[in-house]
Amino acid sequence: MAVPESIKKINDFVWEIPITYKKGMLVPARIYASEKLLKEMDDGVFEQITNVACMPGIQKYAFCMSDGHWGYGYPIGGVAAFDAETGIISPGGIGFDINCGMRLVTTNLTYEDVKPKLKELVDTLFKSVPVGVGCKGFVKVDKTQFNDILVKGSKWCIDNGYGWKEDLEVTEENGCIKGADSSKISQRAVARGIDQLGTLGSGNHYLEIQVVKKENVFNQEIAKKLGIDKPNQICVMIHCGSRGFGHQVASDYLKVFEVAMKKYGITVPDRELSCAPFKSQEGQDYYKAMACAANMAFANRQVILHRIRECFSQVFGKSAEDLGMHQIYDVAHNIAKFEEHVIDGKKRMLIVHRKGATRSYGPGFAELPAKYKKIGQPVIIGGSMETGSYLLLGTNSASETFNSTAHGAGRTMSRTKAKHEVVGEKLQKDMEAKGIYVKSVSYAGLAEEAGIAYKDINEVIDTIDKAGISKKIIRLIPLGNIKG
Repeated sequence: MAVPESIKKINDFVWEIPITYKKGMLVPARIYASEKLLKEMDDGVFEQITNVACMPGIQKYAFCMSDGHWGYGYPIGGVAAFDAETGIISPGGIGFDINCGMRLVTTNLTYEDVKPKLKELVDTLFKSVPVGVGCKGFVKVDKTQFNDILVKGSKWCIDNGYGWKEDLEVTEENGCIKGADSSKISQRAVARGIDQLGTLGSGNHYLEIQVVKKENVFNQEIAKKLGIDKPNQICVMIHCGSRGFGHQVASDYLKVFEVAMKKYGITVPDRELSCAPFKSQEGQDYYKAMACAANMAFANRQVILHRIRECFSQVFGKSAEDLGMHQIYDVAHNIAKFEEHVIDGKKRMLIVHRKGATRSYGPGFAELPAKYKKIGQPVIIGGSMETGSYLLLGTNSASETFNSTAHGAGRTMSRTKAKHEVVGEKLQKDMEAKGIYVKSVSYAGLAEEAGIAYKDINEVIDTIDKAGISKKIIRLIPLGNIKG
C-alpha cells in the first residue's frame, strides 16, 4: 500500500483521508507530516489510522502525528478522542508501556565542566540505575507500599524522600492520575511490577546527558524561562515507563475486552482494537487500572531522577541543589485522559487516547504550573541516541488535535532489521568517536536503537512546529547515554 490516492492535502503539513476511503469510517483520518515524511510512512499507518476512525464514539478525526509508524492496533503517534458517554476506551490506543514518558532536568554545569568527567559520570549512572530486561529496582517496597504508589504516584516518592516537592509541580497531572484503584490490578501485574521501581528497562528507554549549544536555542527569552540560560548548558533526559507492570495491565484487559465486545455487540476492523464502552464496568475497571500503571510510571521516573541527582553529586562533589538540578517537566506518552474539549462550539468531556503522542497545551491552560501559565506547557520529544532531542512548547492551535503533538523521532526500521544491519560494538565505537559515550547491557540492544532505525528528528520537529501544534525552543545534543 502506498499513500492512498484519495488523500487530500489540507496544507503543507496536514493530510486527510476521507470517510469514503474505507467502509465503517465514522470520521476522516488526519496525518500531520511533511510531504517527505508522508511518502516515507509505512503502509501500516494508513491501514491502522483509518481503522481507528471506525471506532464507536470517535470525535472529529483520527490523528496520526509526524513520527507515526505501525503499532499494535493503533499506529504509534496515534491520537483519538471518544465521547465519555457514548464512546469506548481501548488498550490498543494507549499501548503496553502505559505512561511511557519523558522527564527533562537542568544543571548549571557546562560542557567544559562535564567533558573531563563524562565517562566517570556515565559509568556511575550505569551502575546506579538498573537497566535491561527484567532488571530490579533499588527502591524496595512491600505490597501495601506498592498499592500506595499505584494510587499516589510521584507524591509517594516525595513523601518518602525520593525527590523535591517542586518536582510535583512540573509533572503532568502533578504525577498522579486521579481515579486509580489498585483492586483492579491482577496479582500477576503486582508480581511483575513490585521490584521494578527505579528501573529504565530495555528497548528505546534511556537516560541521556545532553548539551544545549548556543546555535540550538531558537528562542532565548523562552529558553531562559525554562531554565536554559547559559551557553553549552548540560541537561539530563529520562525516557521510560511502567515496565512489566504496565504491560501486564494491558495484557489482562485486552482479554477482558475481547469478551466485553461480544457482550456489548461491538465490532472493530482489527482484533487488536478490542475495546469496551467507557461507561461500562469493564471500561471503568480498565481506566482505574491504567491510572495505576500511569502512576507507577510517574513514580518510576521520579526515583530515577533522585538517583541521578545522587550520582551527579557524587561525581562533582556538590549537592544537587548547588548543581541546579531542577526538573523542567515530565510528560506522558501512552495514556488515556478524561479531558474537556470543544466540539462544534460546545464543551464536551472526552476520553483522549494518546499512543506515542504528547499533551501540548498552550498558554492559559488551567492545569499548567504558575511558572508556565503565560508561555505554555513544555513538550519533551526524544530523538535517537545519535541525533538529539527537542524541548518545545504547547500552543493554543493544538486544540485542533485535542492538544496533542508528536512524541519522538519514530522508527523507520524494525528492531530485528536494525540488528541485522548494525553491529552494536562498532556502533558504540563510532558514537564515541563522535563524542557520545554510551553504555548498554548488550550490543544487540544497542544496535536496535541505531540512528538509522529512526526518522529524521529535525524533519519531524519542523513539521509540528510549522503545523502550529508545538513551538520548538531548543535542541539537545547527546553526550552520554545509558540504554538497556
